[in-house]
Amino acid sequence: MLSAISVKADEASWDFSANVDLQSRIFVHDALWQGQESRSGQLSIAATADIRWRNAARNQRASFIPYFRWDEADSERSLIDLREAYWALEADSFEFLVGANTVFWGVTETVHLVDIINQTDGAADIDGEEKLGQPMVNLESQRDWGLVSFYVLPYFRERTFAGVDGRLRAPLPVDTDHPVYESSKEQNHVDVALRYSHYVGDVDIGLSLFSGTSREPRLLPSIDGTSLVPHYDQIDQFGLDLQYTHDAWLWKLEAIVRDGFSETFAAAVGGFEYTFYQARNSSADVGLLVELQYDGRNELEPITVADNDVFIGARLALNDIQDTAVLVGVGYDVDTSETFFNVEADRRIGDDYVLEVRARVFSGADPQNPTYALSRDDYIQLQLSRYF
Repeated sequence: MLSAISVKADEASWDFSANVDLQSRIFVHDALWQGQESRSGQLSIAATADIRWRNAARNQRASFIPYFRWDEADSERSLIDLREAYWALEADSFEFLVGANTVFWGVTETVHLVDIINQTDGAADIDGEEKLGQPMVNLESQRDWGLVSFYVLPYFRERTFAGVDGRLRAPLPVDTDHPVYESSKEQNHVDVALRYSHYVGDVDIGLSLFSGTSREPRLLPSIDGTSLVPHYDQIDQFGLDLQYTHDAWLWKLEAIVRDGFSETFAAAVGGFEYTFYQARNSSADVGLLVELQYDGRNELEPITVADNDVFIGARLALNDIQDTAVLVGVGYDVDTSETFFNVEADRRIGDDYVLEVRARVFSGADPQNPTYALSRDDYIQLQLSRYF
């Protein structure tokens, strides 16, 4: 947050901050699928509050982060969520947390294979970066030999998808009202996860295990053929993430082995980022990024587009007062020759505003491939955020 209000009462501390986002997406082409909004513009408003408390003894803390989004064109994109709503107790080398929280695992730029605790807010964006709050009980122990984190996840959050009116969706809308679960307990199935993280010299390492309801549903046609029905299977997944830092080099790897619906498969994404600090005697840093994506799942598993792809990009940080940053990248599918262009730019305006610009272009998709559904969804996105 750019600003925060901190007050003390009886020596306990409270911190409050908030932001409001006004977002506009402008689609370059007419919609491809029946029922989609015909207007090229799509307006949405989002708001987040961040309330944090810590007791006087400094061994307890709480967090409350509600999130609200309204979209004028797609009712399925409108959302009310609790990203965080937890209480935590800290005792020496242990921490106990109960409530809703957002946990991030992973190191790579393009795909976060190991990041499996929180459900993806698929209606927010196609990049998988937005997550829904996850109810959990979390116990962590920090030792000299590493951090061990154990999670009990008593309630499952279903993935959000664009609705009938929405862009960036499959040919048929997803029927989120009638999901199918492998477990008879459905959303009440208790998932568990375990993660170990540590560093050895310049290498940061993470090892994780997950057993429970897959965050990725299989989307199968409904009986009447008018929609896609999400099927949530029980899976077991082992994950590995590595990051090696040396001078201007940053090497990254994420890999998983998953026992899924029909088979056990492996997937991995890895690459590097090399940064030219103070390029050409300026204050700006320029980073070059390369990542390779592989996924060995078959056609019966949930669809992924990152199966045999190459990503090449560049990151520019001006390191100016306005925190100006730009990321430009292109993803190329080696098997199908499909191409995805992405531009992201951010700049602070004054003390309280941030302007973000996104541009995404989809090219070369064959009608037989899943990404053809997005072939007419090239768009430019403008977002102005006000921070309090």
